[in-house]
Amino acid sequence: ARTAMTCIAKKCGVRFQPPSVILIYQEKDKTRRRVMPVRNFSQFSDCGIAAEQLKNNPRHKAYLEGVSLRQLEKLCRLLKGHLGGESLAESLGKLQQEETIDPEEDMNKLDDEELAKRKSIMDELFEKNRKKKDDPDFIYDIEVEFPQDEQLESCGWDAESCEEV
Repeated sequence: ARTAMTCIAKKCGVRFQPPSVILIYQEKDKTRRRVMPVRNFSQFSDCGIAAEQLKNNPRHKAYLEGVSLRQLEKLCRLLKGHLGGESLAESLGKLQQEETIDPEEDMNKLDDEELAKRKSIMDELFEKNRKKKDDPDFIYDIEVEFPQDEQLESCGWDAESCEEV
């Protein structure tokens, strides 16, 4: 069995025939490819369950440690779309539409499951765009001067709190 430290996931993809997830990973100094068949998968399968089974499979667990469950679920949805007769472009379009968050949408009206899905999408986007200490363009303390073109309005609550102190 391999440890998570030796396998670093680089790219993930799908193969339609037979339905498989392909992982390109780095092990020590070598780049390798692993093909993992998605067993008993059809156009009626639940992508969430299929992704969990693949991620928790003892044969693939160490390799898929660096791949999020969400990513595996997306790949399974591509496979499901293909088995349902959709072209790759149609499946990718559907995925893109589902992964896009409408800033005007009132999330207070969503049920718990949909809200959790939206939060997961936002968390993933945040992590993708977040600057980490190890990033080459990371700056610890950024100071920004904002232009003061218009006259600032004073707020009543702000003035009162200053007087009481």
